[in-house]
Amino acid sequence: MKITIREMNVFGMLGALMYASKMVMEVAPNIHLLGVFTIAFTVVYGKKALYPIYTFIFITGIFNGFASWWIPYLYLWAILWGVTMLLPKKMPKKVRPIVYMIVNACHGFLYGVFYAPAQAILFGLSFDGMIAWIISGLPFDMIHGVSNFFCGILIVPIVSVLMRIEQNSGSEL
Repeated sequence: MKITIREMNVFGMLGALMYASKMVMEVAPNIHLLGVFTIAFTVVYGKKALYPIYTFIFITGIFNGFASWWIPYLYLWAILWGVTMLLPKKMPKKVRPIVYMIVNACHGFLYGVFYAPAQAILFGLSFDGMIAWIISGLPFDMIHGVSNFFCGILIVPIVSVLMRIEQNSGSEL
């Protein structure tokens, strides 16, 4: 997965954009555009989308601390990236927005479930303790999933803009 200097710059900026968007939206807990950007970058850049995603993750660690809450970030966004990679590349135009919105919503609804194994290992929770942790977070996961669904309406427009930029850049990705 060799990248060009131009791609390094673009991916660095996209990772920083993810972080900035999260900071701007911190006033609204569990409402953010991280899933939107993860899906959009994956649709446009495929495997190379991992560069801006992990740039975001490391920027988050640098500015917010490499604490136990950060460790699940190492795989949480990769799950969404992987699911997006499995989606058919040639979906009908009318179907794309709803599929992306549903995938984004599912990631939000399941966020606590995905996060829980790391918490259980890090804090020595039993299986019952991990389930209790998941249940206690369900209200936040509901907010997360619903907001991800509605924020997902931005995925196709972001993909369109990025595709146009990439086509006009004359570079190969």
